[in-house]
Order: sequence, then structure tokens, then C-alpha cells
Amino acid sequence: MKDDNFFELAGRRFKSRLIVGTGKYRDFAETRAAIEASGAEIVTVAVRRVNITDASKENLLDYIDPKRYQILPNTAGCYTVEEAVRTCRLAREAGVGDMVKLEVIGDQQTLFPDVPGTIEAARILAKEGFKVLPYITDDPVTCLRLAELGCAAVMPLAAPIGSGMGIRNPYNLRIILEQAKVPVIVDAGVGTASDAAEAMELGCDGLLVNSAIAGARDPIAMGTAMKMAVEAGRIAYLAGRIEMKLYATASSPLNGLIR
Repeated sequence: MKDDNFFELAGRRFKSRLIVGTGKYRDFAETRAAIEASGAEIVTVAVRRVNITDASKENLLDYIDPKRYQILPNTAGCYTVEEAVRTCRLAREAGVGDMVKLEVIGDQQTLFPDVPGTIEAARILAKEGFKVLPYITDDPVTCLRLAELGCAAVMPLAAPIGSGMGIRNPYNLRIILEQAKVPVIVDAGVGTASDAAEAMELGCDGLLVNSAIAGARDPIAMGTAMKMAVEAGRIAYLAGRIEMKLYATASSPLNGLIR
């Protein structure tokens, strides 16, 4: 098995391949406990919904130490290119950093991304020196275009945001992985630990989870489960699974049998 000690993203190294969100928890204390249980080193924050820029109010960064975690601002809730770009600029001006998760939502009901809008916003942000991680459909051509624009990674959805349906189209993900020139991070739709393991077993470089942890009956326990699933899935991918066959194959050797 090859050396797999680090996850490299935007020129930085991380031990954990799990990225976690900060929405939908009961309070910031529970958020912190679940993140600690997950072992994640990258924490994504919706700049338009969670306070990380105003120090005079209750601030998530009082609970999540930026010296310990890589804060990944995201543009959740943005429906136009202009909103998304402005939100990223605001986060950078606030000193949060230049690595951003880009979301340009195209539909309120499904929360699917606006593909042309995402590509345009990524083009603008990449030219401005941002390390862009775009949330996008599981479309191989779109992922290829975003990588060619200079995105630091691509983040195809597994299923609609918050749906918990797991990976609906592993075949497209396999094509994306075959063509990928940047890390592939599955984003959205994960429901439980087995979904996380499946994504990693396919060869994905990382996984972003929010709702599946925050919405669990015990978010701290689910954070632990996701940590273990991501680690196990990655090791299984590196180990290489056996070929699937229609018929049985004896697990014990046939030579040397007593006759």
C-alpha cells in the first residue's frame, strides 16, 4: 500500500480527508464537540448564515480555533454570480483566508447548482487568486472545465443537499475520478457512515459532510462514525477490492486435497 499519510489540497497538507460543515447544530458548543469527534481539520462555514466576521457578536470562531482548523468559508445561500463573488471577497477581507467553497444555487427546491453561474464565478475568483472548491453536479464535463479554469478541487454532489440519499450515480463519479487533474471531494447527499465509506472506496480524495452529522440523533457519535468510515474507505481503496463475480470461487486451495 502506498504512503497515504497526507491529503493535499490547494498546496496544503491535512491528515484527515473529512471536511465538516457547521450548520444545523443546536448550538456552537455541540458544533465544536461534533467537529472534534470527527477528527476533521477543515471546517466549512456559510458566511451569509453564520457569524465569523463580526467580533462584537457571538462568533463561531470563539468555538472553532482558526489556528487549529482550516476555516473554509462557503457561499451557501447565494443564487447569483455577483452574490457568490462578493461573499468570497468579504471572507478574505475579514482575514478568513483565500480558500473558499463556491456555491451558486440554481433552484430553491432542489438546491442544485447553477452550472453556468458556478463556472463564471469560479473563473472570476480564480483570476483573483482564490483557491476555489466548487460545489457542482456529478457531470464529468463540467468538472473537467472547472479544473481547467484553475479550481483547487471539484466537489460533485452525491445527491441533493441534505437528502441523505447517499451516492446515486457512482458511474459518473468514476469517470470524474478517471479524468481528474485536481482532488475530487464528494459534497452533499451523504446520509450515514456507509455512504462515506463508499465514496472513499471509489477513490474520492475527500468528503464533505454536514447534515448527516448535525441532524443525527447523536451528532458526536455520528462524527466519530464518519471519521472511521472515511479512514476505512480510503484504506480499502488503496488495498484494492476483489473482482465481483457471478459465481462462487472456493476460498480454500483445491490442490493437495486428500482423495
